[in-house]
Amino acid sequence: MSEVLVLNSTYEALNVTTFQRAVKLLFAGKAEMLHGRDRMLASPTLAMRMPSIIRMLYYIRRPMQKVALTKKNVLIRDDHACQYCGTRGERLMTVDHVMPKSRGGESTWENLVCACMRCNNRKNNRSPQEANMTLLRKPRQPKYIPWIQIKRNTLPDEWGKFLFLYNVSIDERVEA
Repeated sequence: MSEVLVLNSTYEALNVTTFQRAVKLLFAGKAEMLHGRDRMLASPTLAMRMPSIIRMLYYIRRPMQKVALTKKNVLIRDDHACQYCGTRGERLMTVDHVMPKSRGGESTWENLVCACMRCNNRKNNRSPQEANMTLLRKPRQPKYIPWIQIKRNTLPDEWGKFLFLYNVSIDERVEA
């Protein structure tokens, strides 16, 4: 794995960068290595462990980020659970317009939900009320889902203690 977790000077997660960019930040004196991997980097004049986590030595201000409206992010917001029947599954889920597009429904966070194929077909081109179906949870726009959280199943173990702030339930991320 060539990805490196970058922390702000306050130890909050900023982003994930490439190994090459992390080494440049270390040599420029802009960052320090907090955790290294077992593999070594060696040159004729220097030997060091490959970085896994680095921390910036100065504070970086970031504006509040917005979550992109994508199918993947809607599925993550709803935790891959059908919002009509509660069935869970990553592969068989679709994104459904609560108010169908053909009837003026827009592609917004408040009008898109995760739905299983069966419920999506049953609802068809109707509103949930017309189809006699109820939503388990009202869809809302999430405040912020870090890119790191989206890749939550592929994180190295040592990153966990720095990402504990993001290990909250789906409901807490939506309402935060």
